[in-house]
Amino acid sequence: MEKLSVGICGWGNVATGLFNALNDNAQQIKNTSGLDISIGVIGARRDNPKCDPGKISIERNIFDVKNHKIDVLVELIGGVETARELILDALNSKIHVVTANKAVLFHHGDEIFDCANKNNVKILFESAVCAGTPIIKILNEELAANKITKIAGMLNGTSNFILSNMEDGKEFQPTLELAQEEGYAEPDPSFDIEGMDAAHKIGILSSMAYGTGLPPENFHIAGITKIDKVDFKYALDMGYTIKHLAVAKINGDQIELRAHPVLIESDSYLANLRGVRNGIEIETDLVGTIHIAGSGAGQESTASGIISDLVNIANSKNNLIKTGNNKLKLKNFLDLQFQYYFYIEAEDTPGVMASITSVFGLKDVGIEIIVQKESLAENHVPIVIITDPFYEKDNKDLTESINKLNSVKIIRSIRIENK
Repeated sequence: MEKLSVGICGWGNVATGLFNALNDNAQQIKNTSGLDISIGVIGARRDNPKCDPGKISIERNIFDVKNHKIDVLVELIGGVETARELILDALNSKIHVVTANKAVLFHHGDEIFDCANKNNVKILFESAVCAGTPIIKILNEELAANKITKIAGMLNGTSNFILSNMEDGKEFQPTLELAQEEGYAEPDPSFDIEGMDAAHKIGILSSMAYGTGLPPENFHIAGITKIDKVDFKYALDMGYTIKHLAVAKINGDQIELRAHPVLIESDSYLANLRGVRNGIEIETDLVGTIHIAGSGAGQESTASGIISDLVNIANSKNNLIKTGNNKLKLKNFLDLQFQYYFYIEAEDTPGVMASITSVFGLKDVGIEIIVQKESLAENHVPIVIITDPFYEKDNKDLTESINKLNSVKIIRSIRIENK
């Protein structure tokens, strides 16, 4: 039976989850892969009271892990710059690397991939995008013959959990606090709710599918903090719901890359993925549209993805990693066209509707739907508008012009994701 010796750097929740999975499922891994995976050394600056590594060697300097007789270094320290140094150090020492660190790949992916290729070793990262859900393997292997025209998905479980609860009528802040209590959100949740986590993931997927560089440039990122539960009420009335969507797609001779909230049709596949689940929709030329869903976080799921990478290293002789050498450039976000949902709260006075619609007319933006809803307190009236498609570069000017009207008190807008 082939043996694989692993050095783990980091000793937090993910690392101890991997340790437990390798021990608890050792016989299952041997039966299915013919591989005996052992942990040769752990790099940890401090002990973890939740997990006793037994007689396994401990290095307090994580950069000394590579000096042991290991085949693979598993980087689980998190962060960016130290993780980059650690990964490059291992690759230059002819040691394969597995990482679950999306941030280091997003910011330094091209450099890391080039280093792996130069040294003829592997860098694998299945767990960096959707934990144990095998999206990287599917893109690189199962869909290798396909031209992928679009990847779209909810790639952050925290945001999807919050938006699912808001769809049920709950407010943003209490739902965020519930997510933190349940362990779905960090004490500082900004990385999730401001869209950066999903952006990192779609950037990596775009690199795999289209060869776009890492880090990408000209990339629009927005979070979910400006969405109100009333937006769900009016969206649902018109056959939509609201999701945080990350998109990479071919647009003419360029690649469109973005991560932001959208209205999507409420009967679509992605609209019906609720809670902390991740979901991805991939459009291809040969097999059509495929859907992938699964847990996007958690010790067990992440460990599953890491072990899959370890088995891949042992079984595959192809070490080459695709890098960002595609001649297709990223399309300027301001040159994209979207339909928009507008929520406008204005004083309920004669002519208010006409004054608002006149601004749309002056800016040459067509209106598909306009509805004046029941009056609110303080003599305010909500107005909901769905526009015709118009260029993103014109949205800021349109919004500012509406906001200058004396009668307008609140204005929000969300892009609509058309099929």
